[in-house]
Amino acid sequence: MTNNAGPRQLHRWLTARPPVILADIMAGRTDNPNLQRLLDGGIVAVLRLPSADLLPDVARALIAGGVLSIEVTMTTPNAIEGISKLSREFGSDAVIGVGTVLDAQTCRNAIEAGAEYVVSPAFDDAVHQAAKGNGKLSLPGAMTPTEILRAWSAGADIVKVFPSTALGPGYFRDVLAPLPHVRLMPTGGVDVKNVGDWIRAGAVCVGAGSNLVPKEAVAKKDWQAITANAKAFVEALRAARK
Repeated sequence: MTNNAGPRQLHRWLTARPPVILADIMAGRTDNPNLQRLLDGGIVAVLRLPSADLLPDVARALIAGGVLSIEVTMTTPNAIEGISKLSREFGSDAVIGVGTVLDAQTCRNAIEAGAEYVVSPAFDDAVHQAAKGNGKLSLPGAMTPTEILRAWSAGADIVKVFPSTALGPGYFRDVLAPLPHVRLMPTGGVDVKNVGDWIRAGAVCVGAGSNLVPKEAVAKKDWQAITANAKAFVEALRAARK
């Protein structure tokens, strides 16, 4: 597109872009291929495990079931080391991210270890800038419309609505009515029975924790059960997107 393009030509150029890229252009965001991977997959596995040693087996089980976005929370002991290992072993198959990030230094450490996206329970500008400044996706947490709009206006790639347990999908419909351009992801209380409801309410993806990776299955090292859960989540999400 030339610098002297008229309004009609500019409009044609913009509307010819894929939806995610158009949204990024309108919001001043940088195109990042991992954003499309997160959106296409639709399910972010939120892992809070008792040991980082369990991460490879859980990740392998999730990937086998079709869940290809894996968030390692900083509440997992030795999380940074675990992110590094997952990134080396599964980085070509899944998008590895870090969660429960509360400060910029932790954000930078996780990115250096291989995290491609950064999730936090609330919006912190220093964390957000550390993620975006290193070319990674920023998924800050928010709850109220004011918090959601603040995070989005700052350049968040997706706003994590947390905790979403007591809010329900209807809350997304209410928020997205005046803010249809905002990308929202519920975290908390998402299960295989309601994942479709969240998608139909406007969620671009969902964050799923213990309902996807039950503590009992991890304790028993029942990786097949986790794979079966992953498949069920993926099937429910795909059915809701049809």
